[in-house]
Amino acid sequence: MTTARQKFFIGTSVALLLVGCSSSDHEVHWGYEGDEAPKHWGSLSPEFATCDSGAEQSPIDLTGAVPIEDAGIQRRLGEAVLTVAQRAHVMDLIDNGHTVQITNDVPMSIELGGTVYELAQFHFHAPSEHTIDGEHAPLEVHFVHKSAAGELAVVGILVEQGEHDAMWDAVLALFPDKPGGQRHVENLDLDMKELRPLPQHYYRYEGSLTTPPCSEGVHWIVMADLQQISAEQMATIVSHLHENNRPVQLLGERQIGLVWHEQSMVNPPIEE
Repeated sequence: MTTARQKFFIGTSVALLLVGCSSSDHEVHWGYEGDEAPKHWGSLSPEFATCDSGAEQSPIDLTGAVPIEDAGIQRRLGEAVLTVAQRAHVMDLIDNGHTVQITNDVPMSIELGGTVYELAQFHFHAPSEHTIDGEHAPLEVHFVHKSAAGELAVVGILVEQGEHDAMWDAVLALFPDKPGGQRHVENLDLDMKELRPLPQHYYRYEGSLTTPPCSEGVHWIVMADLQQISAEQMATIVSHLHENNRPVQLLGERQIGLVWHEQSMVNPPIEE
């Protein structure tokens, strides 16, 4: 039986995920188990058909990436530039029954091909949705960015258990305690470049949303270097998620780019 945590309404999910799609006038439930599991998403609603029919779906296994300096890869994918403000002072958190989603008040952006994508929200999946050599990380954080035209670019961070990261303590202390729970917090002083670093090594490919309606045309950047948090921090996050990862999808004709050099996309942080 699918639990309340594993269900939520498509109208709510569209608003929260900021995918720029119109919501349905009826409730469509989806989840990660039973008749609402990922393999059934495409048949749950006509709006979800791309989950089955799409040719560029996410997540994927990132094995076999080609250096992005290759001219062909460069033209298709391009490199990315990330910027990040130093401090977040206001934060909204919601456990929407699918994940814990967080918005904050600082300007964080990606530039791809001359287009700027501003951070809309970030959220969590456990275990990771993307894999490397078929292996999942215990956790993946998705930083969802949106352009003025409504296009999406997502930065994925794979997280493993290891050293305690004090920067996450303030965020985890604010997590809602139940599905549907919300928190609005002011007067924070969080260094956001620690939560979403400016990486030197990353994967690039073209894909989709990893949740219904599985819309394609999403620009993906997945950091190649795993971050670490402590076992206690990991347990706090995972306790809210309950295996909310979509299985990896076929790569098809796509190529995966890999940037692996010291000055790939690091941009000086924006000062206050």
